[in-house]
Amino acid sequence: MTILWLKALHVSFMVAWFAGIFYLPRLFVNHAESDEPKVIEQLKGMEKRLLYFITPFALLTVLFGSALIYQYGYAWFVAAKWLHVKITLVLALIIYHGYCFKLLKTFQADQNTRSGKFYRIFNEVPVLILFAVIILAYLKPF
Repeated sequence: MTILWLKALHVSFMVAWFAGIFYLPRLFVNHAESDEPKVIEQLKGMEKRLLYFITPFALLTVLFGSALIYQYGYAWFVAAKWLHVKITLVLALIIYHGYCFKLLKTFQADQNTRSGKFYRIFNEVPVLILFAVIILAYLKPF
């Protein structure tokens, strides 16, 4: 597979992953602020389906990103300092994604104690990561 195909697939799955990882905390906001049993049950289903739907996109993003690194080679990887920062941010996003599973479990058990405000702030984390990753990937500042 050519590098251009790997890049296209990497970016496509990244966009799909981020779309879901932006929307999931918004569902958490609504869930945290709702007192309606029917709404809460509907949100539980939406949250679970969304998280399980976007998880393969996360895995494919990492897979195609790793394939790109492999194609460019070890010497390029060592020299690309910007990429080391990007990988660190991707690892942080993977931890964030994993934490969403914990939050999902908490909501599913009706044990959430956090406010909608917490989830609004929580929702900003992937936005900041995305901005940083795009700047690193396109400007390669290091």
